[in-house]
Amino acid sequence: MSSELLVDLGEDPAAAQLGQLKLSTLEDQQWPPDESTLSKSETDSQGFDPGSPHLPGNHPFYDIARHQIIEVAGDDNFGRKVIVFSACRLPPQHQLDHQRLLMYLKATLDQYVESDYTLIYFHHGLTSENKPSLSWLRDAYREFDRKYKKNIKALYIVHPTMFIKTLLILFKPIISFKFGRKINYVSYLSELEDVVKCEQLVIPTRVREYDNKLRASLKPSTQPPTSPPRSPPLPDQVFGVPLSVLRQRDPDGDPVPVVMRDTINFLSEQGLEIEGIFRRSANVTLVKEVQLKYNSGVQVSFRDMEDVHLAAVILKTFLRELPEPLLTYQLYNDIVNFAVSSDSQAEVMKTLLEGLPEENYASLRYLITFLAKVSANSEVNKMTNSNLAVVFGPNLLWGRDNAMSLSAIGPINNFTRALLDQQHLVFT
Repeated sequence: MSSELLVDLGEDPAAAQLGQLKLSTLEDQQWPPDESTLSKSETDSQGFDPGSPHLPGNHPFYDIARHQIIEVAGDDNFGRKVIVFSACRLPPQHQLDHQRLLMYLKATLDQYVESDYTLIYFHHGLTSENKPSLSWLRDAYREFDRKYKKNIKALYIVHPTMFIKTLLILFKPIISFKFGRKINYVSYLSELEDVVKCEQLVIPTRVREYDNKLRASLKPSTQPPTSPPRSPPLPDQVFGVPLSVLRQRDPDGDPVPVVMRDTINFLSEQGLEIEGIFRRSANVTLVKEVQLKYNSGVQVSFRDMEDVHLAAVILKTFLRELPEPLLTYQLYNDIVNFAVSSDSQAEVMKTLLEGLPEENYASLRYLITFLAKVSANSEVNKMTNSNLAVVFGPNLLWGRDNAMSLSAIGPINNFTRALLDQQHLVFT
């Protein structure tokens, strides 16, 4: 995230100025843990619950992941993966190995840098107690190469302070014009709604409280708009509606929703040989227009629009906006803890998935069968089963709190890849 913004601070005279910049202090200097980061078992000092999105205690990155500094929160409104970095969850400097934090950040980004992605940085909570050293920033600059910069489409800095603004001003001469256009300041959480649904972000409690304080300090005439209230569902609403309801509405009782049928049929005809299909974003205005058409009961023809990336984003968006993931919350623990030898994987997955509601099973089979066709053309489209699993895993299953750390994403992606590898045995 910081690679384009940093210089070799050891040689930059501006480093001295940076050292003089003061960060805001926190009222709670005792660093109480954010309640959203603790499970009951953690509180009991017995290790993390295996069903929680935390890494097990014996994992090499456990010491970093347990702070939940870095999380992945599905796709934004443009169909891009969202990576979240929360500064307030950084513990005091002496309690965190920043080199390992850098490795963990790279390990997270490595899964997504081949696709378009968005970074959201919650700046509140960075203080003189927990801010990384300038030498760490220098190391980060050296570590992040072009592959991490190429497909980042936007960096949103939430609750920026004079410190971060001054930092960027000092580095402005070495920030490329192209990357500079990707940096956006976000003063209030409600402004993020234009980019991503805030309900899918696990925003730290301290960040929410700080946002409320900022709002309360303003005069009524200067109050920023609050997040728009959730609109009541339209009579023909499709997005965000349970699969069982969509099946009941379908004239033929088809268990596979019309959005999935439309997008997959079009992509089967036009998208199988498109390089990087499912990795590119789409025009957000068109995405919203298509969603509105579906939600208004208007027939949609992707052939008239001739945009495979739009259809791909609509498919991912539909899956992500389901009130319950396609693989269901009931199977979350089984999938996150799925560790079966390759000899019996297919049979275990078959038994597991046959317990899904009929419309979930039919929709999953329809999707996976199509993705197998995409993978069969991977020499042209570059989308192997592994690549498809990275794209679709987080859109097929997520925890009840929506966001996931690297710990949950790995097992979910591995399960998705195994399902793609053995789909011909699972769906018989």
